[in-house]
Amino acid sequence: MAVASLYFMAWVLVLALLLFFPVSKLIWVLSVRRLERKRQRKLSEQEIQGQLQRARVLAVVVVLIFSFLFNAKLIGVPGNG
Repeated sequence: MAVASLYFMAWVLVLALLLFFPVSKLIWVLSVRRLERKRQRKLSEQEIQGQLQRARVLAVVVVLIFSFLFNAKLIGVPGNG
């Protein structure tokens, strides 16, 4: 039982790590473009870095949830029958 849980969590983390960089980059680009359009000017370096931090935090949440749900559907959650 513990081996199945470890196997499941390992695959959740592997998929989340593989998805983190492209997803955070996508969120960052979209948020910078949206903010530039809203303010009608180029963002300062400090504002861009702030958006990068925000995108990374959001990406962690998104990829962990997606990875868990994807692996739950593909492999099945250990301990649920």
